[in-house]
Amino acid sequence: MDTDTRTGSGSGISCRHAQDGTYLTLWGEVDAALRESASDAMASLAARPAPLPIALDARDVTFIDSSGVAFILQVYMLGQETGAPVSLLEPSEAVTEVLEMVGMGGRIPVVWTEAAG
Repeated sequence: MDTDTRTGSGSGISCRHAQDGTYLTLWGEVDAALRESASDAMASLAARPAPLPIALDARDVTFIDSSGVAFILQVYMLGQETGAPVSLLEPSEAVTEVLEMVGMGGRIPVVWTEAAG
């Protein structure tokens, strides 16, 4: 099940399953207003049949609060429980700073493209 919950507000969470893993995309202001989108994405992740890699694309996140951090941590914990590797793709400065603040900086592997360097 894929979820794409793009809203008119310019913020959201989408989940796309592929043969090589699952791709979660977060953009805009990731806060309590996206709780339903986060819940849908978690349900979709939990229903996956195999422990394929999970990639969190957080490059377009402009703001993240405790609800957004909780979502990222839930995804990370699900990966730990199921044996699915979790990585952050090019996290924005907003995401990196908050993860550092809560002591998660460096715990989730970060992947940078060559262009983003």
